[in-house]
Amino acid sequence: MPLKMTDRNVGNVSVLELEGRIVLGEESSALRERVKSLLGQDRKQIVLNMANVSYIDSAGLGALVASFTSAKNQGAILKLANLGQKFREVLQVTKLFTVFDVYDNEQAAVASFPK
Repeated sequence: MPLKMTDRNVGNVSVLELEGRIVLGEESSALRERVKSLLGQDRKQIVLNMANVSYIDSAGLGALVASFTSAKNQGAILKLANLGQKFREVLQVTKLFTVFDVYDNEQAAVASFPK
């Protein structure tokens, strides 16, 4: 199943809802491009809602790290919300949990940005 991405704004925060698999190839490239597009629109507060991500591989993790780095380099903040248990474990094992701001739900992630 290809990665579906839907973005919407909640106040000043861009929420990018992801659905499907973030894997090597088109999916991970598409994610990086979508985040770059949001940054190009001067969106500085981004939440990736991962509630419907069914699988992520190492290339998918790389795409998340690349997106996070691009955002940071442009003075933006990227946060993750609604991670499944397996995804949380992967982030802990890879020590990426210390890199990302992770929230239990989208509302908490959006509320964490300064007003």
